[in-house]
Amino acid sequence: MIDVPLRLTLDGAALAANWRWFAARSGRAACGAAVKADGYGLGARDVVPRLAAAGCRDFFVTTWAEAAALGRAGDGVSLSILHGVREADLAQALASSARPVLNSPAMVARWKAAAPHRACDVMVDTGMNRLGLTPAEAGSGMLDGLRIATLMSHLACADEPGHPLNDTQRARFAALVAAVPADRYSLANSAGICLGEPYAFDLTRPGLGLYGGVPAPGADGQIVPVVALEAEVLQVRDVAAGEAVGYGATFVAPAAIRAAILNIGYADGYFRALGPGGAAWAGERRCPVIGRVSMDLIAVDVTGGDVSEGDWLSIDLDLPNAVSGTSLSQYELLTGLGHRYQRRWT
Repeated sequence: MIDVPLRLTLDGAALAANWRWFAARSGRAACGAAVKADGYGLGARDVVPRLAAAGCRDFFVTTWAEAAALGRAGDGVSLSILHGVREADLAQALASSARPVLNSPAMVARWKAAAPHRACDVMVDTGMNRLGLTPAEAGSGMLDGLRIATLMSHLACADEPGHPLNDTQRARFAALVAAVPADRYSLANSAGICLGEPYAFDLTRPGLGLYGGVPAPGADGQIVPVVALEAEVLQVRDVAAGEAVGYGATFVAPAAIRAAILNIGYADGYFRALGPGGAAWAGERRCPVIGRVSMDLIAVDVTGGDVSEGDWLSIDLDLPNAVSGTSLSQYELLTGLGHRYQRRWT
């Protein structure tokens, strides 16, 4: 393996512990896992077997390309394709054991014509106005004759426990459960699980919370960090008082300082919005980011510390803390990590 000056350490035990917490909160419902966006940036091929070993049996990706990249999910597990089946996907879908999540009348008609006896999943929109059939379409007889493994919907405001749309969507979905036959019914994502058992139905679909994100207030103190990020020091330099650091000269040293230049930037998912208030750590010493985040580099203030070229500094990737004070979401930070890291699982 080629050594690179940027690495992620991924905690498989923490990943499994987070899934088990959501499984316990799901009550009698089965607990699946969203592994889209390449396992939220961690690597789906590494995530799926670890979650399967913990007991997860239901996995969700977005497209057939993601399914192909994942490869064989393993015995006794199911894989659902959230973005459904386009005409261009039919050949792959028919050759796969994965199930499409049918989102539109055209997809329903396509699947009926191509695979009338094959199981599928169906998405119904209950208030998000994103993907999914309308409740009227779902109840119109359009779905008659389909083998629906999972009828699902998606919550728009589950991360806001008091939002009135949560109860509205749950009530609309409960009406669909009574009207549309399916093997199982699924509404709750990570944040939805935190709303309580009435939202769990038969199957939950956590995503962000599995990977160390805190999706809703009910998960505070319960989610274990999964990702640790480290970057190598490429150079340590003296910056005189009055000298600027980085593009735009947005930081000017108020006194003589020492700056460490780290091999990480916005091409690695360390976005410019993280610079103000961001930091690296040299052991217990906090080293604040100074100047703008570049594509491949950041500068941090290591004045008074014992930091040398070739040292590794850790980057704060506690997801809710890292995005605090920025316009970024935990999802953006996690899925934006990119492919230039050396990834190692513990």
